[in-house]
Amino acid sequence: MSLADPGSTRRARETWQRFFKALVSQQVKESQRPWYARGVEAYLRMTPDRPPEGHGREEVERYLETLGGSGGLADWQYVQAVEALRIFFSAAIQADWAAEVDWAYWKDSARRLGPEHATVAREVPVSARTRPGRGRSKGYLGEVRSKHPEVITRLVTEIRRRAYSIRTEQAYEQWVCRYIAFCSGRDPRALGAAEVKRFLEHLAVHRTVAASTQNQALNALVFLYTQVLDQPLGELDSFTRAKRPRRLPVVLAGAEARALLAALDGVQRLMASLLYGTGMRLMECVRLRVKDVDFRYRQIVVRDAKGAKDRVVPLPRVLVADLRSHLESVRQTHRADVERGLGEVFLPDALARKYPNAPREWPWQYVFPSRRLSADPRSGQVRRHHVHENGLQKAVKRAAVVAGIDKKVNCHSLRHSFATHLLENGYDIRTVQELLGHADVSTTMVYTHVLNTPGVAVRSPLDR
Repeated sequence: MSLADPGSTRRARETWQRFFKALVSQQVKESQRPWYARGVEAYLRMTPDRPPEGHGREEVERYLETLGGSGGLADWQYVQAVEALRIFFSAAIQADWAAEVDWAYWKDSARRLGPEHATVAREVPVSARTRPGRGRSKGYLGEVRSKHPEVITRLVTEIRRRAYSIRTEQAYEQWVCRYIAFCSGRDPRALGAAEVKRFLEHLAVHRTVAASTQNQALNALVFLYTQVLDQPLGELDSFTRAKRPRRLPVVLAGAEARALLAALDGVQRLMASLLYGTGMRLMECVRLRVKDVDFRYRQIVVRDAKGAKDRVVPLPRVLVADLRSHLESVRQTHRADVERGLGEVFLPDALARKYPNAPREWPWQYVFPSRRLSADPRSGQVRRHHVHENGLQKAVKRAAVVAGIDKKVNCHSLRHSFATHLLENGYDIRTVQELLGHADVSTTMVYTHVLNTPGVAVRSPLDR
């Protein structure tokens, strides 16, 4: 059924016409349409003796699985291949099963692991991160790293010794590099409180950053001078501080939350339902492993959450059947990986050395694995990582538009809604604090705004 085949049947020509018409209607650029067609032709060449009408969901997903693990395509090329098959089978062939394929999930699996991915970056040796021409050595921040390798190495080493999160490590390293660049590349050991104040005031006055951003920069520099260079800065109260606005969390009403979830499909709907039904953070959900889902007690153990703490959250009864079905599908994929000599998953903190068989064992697999295999950026080991968090973030924003919700909705709004609705239903604040994993109850108190906001109870004089 090639475009170049002069012997194509009338039915085949009509199919291609519908395909190109669908490309136009879905606003695919004219320059990209031939590549979409080639992507479909590449798939059809796998079974030249079968008409496309005879293909099914399993064959398409198996092909995308193989294509994703081949390593020969860039991320954007893989996304293009997925989108081409979606349009072809949905609009041109009009296959009933095409609506059952979670195309968005496949496209979100396009991202490969880079050396700075939050999950694997911790495994990169500290010294390797400061060598010119490697890792994060691009741009002016890369120049700072290459010119001050000793300081950056000591900084990252101290952060890892204290078991801070990889997000904190990346943020602190970036702020220290920005500070050095602001000071014309001078050695921070020759600088002090005066330079730190000027940098922080520059952020507030000229960069107009938020108060939380300025505070993060302050914490990074205080850590550098106090814990790494052993040169305490002393009092820093006299610099211009960014104003900290008092903002309330975005909370969805019960009907809005249900409408938002209804506007999602497939795995993304299940993930969003878990965020709202358990109060988990986005990355806690994405990194969830099979062994931490307990169907018998209907609970989920959130491991190594913010602050390196574990906690237990309830597994909603209404999600049990869907989650069981999803895990069965994931298990079949894992078995297929093992049969091909793959099936390994990333394990943190040297657990793979302590338990050499664990990376291929079912309990350690991710609940929400990527549809695409990824090569470890350091060792080249091919693994199946968890799905990228950006996919769910984008899907939630799109769903909010579809549901007609005129609020700034994101994944964290579901966690805010979980906490607020529990308080509305009469649960005490300490229980909600434990479920959210807050170290201080004052953090949880922000969710009481719905319960004790005076404006909500006041009757407007216009309504008399």
